[in-house]
Amino acid sequence: MSTVFSRVSRFATVVAVVGTLAGCAANPSDPNDPFEPMNRDFDALNNHLDKHLIAPIADAYVEYVPGGMRRGVSNFFNNLDEPGHVVNNVLQGKIGDAFSDAGRFVVNSTVGIGGLFDPATSMGLDRHNEDFGQTLGLWGADEGAYLVLPGRGPSSLRDIWSIPVSTLANPLTYVELGGAFLPVFALGAIDERASLSSAIRFRDESALDPYVFTREAYRQNRINLIYDGNPPDDEFDKLSQAMAAAFDEK
Repeated sequence: MSTVFSRVSRFATVVAVVGTLAGCAANPSDPNDPFEPMNRDFDALNNHLDKHLIAPIADAYVEYVPGGMRRGVSNFFNNLDEPGHVVNNVLQGKIGDAFSDAGRFVVNSTVGIGGLFDPATSMGLDRHNEDFGQTLGLWGADEGAYLVLPGRGPSSLRDIWSIPVSTLANPLTYVELGGAFLPVFALGAIDERASLSSAIRFRDESALDPYVFTREAYRQNRINLIYDGNPPDDEFDKLSQAMAAAFDEK
């Protein structure tokens, strides 16, 4: 249990630090991004770390690790997310999807050898990616201010609460990994970064302001997820217009 408390306490510390800095950097003239000065600083920090550390490692990972092994790593970490999907599907009243995701976790954890393989998909058990931010959105909670979290990236005052919920729902939280914790954590981060390489490259090559592009892409994606791909027209149109402003004709 000490592992659980330590990880949740780290989240609480992040919330406290972000909240304190946000109070110092608030700019109420922009209702969508009132903490833009602070967010841009954190975005610059994240991009610096990515350019000089994370991206080179992720590129080497893709170049030297066989595709089959990388798929196994992705399957493993995706499988660990399934209990969180089950919880949020139940909270959203999507009982059928909850049973499907529970079945995926059982099948992939056993037949799939700890989640390294994904036989559940071939059995017709579809994956339903639901988190607590989506649950709060479906319940009617406003997204609140846009946030960029140091070392993590885009979020919001609503979506930030997905972090403790997903941590508590992740089976790995309750495993005492000891010295293996950092390597496992690093492998998950590298695998996730490798999956985003093409999207990040597209952003950097296409956007006049990569910060604005990332912000509006994140917000648009969150709206799309909350409404299962069918957002209200006014929300979708508003975010699409904001996204268009981030592009430059090069």
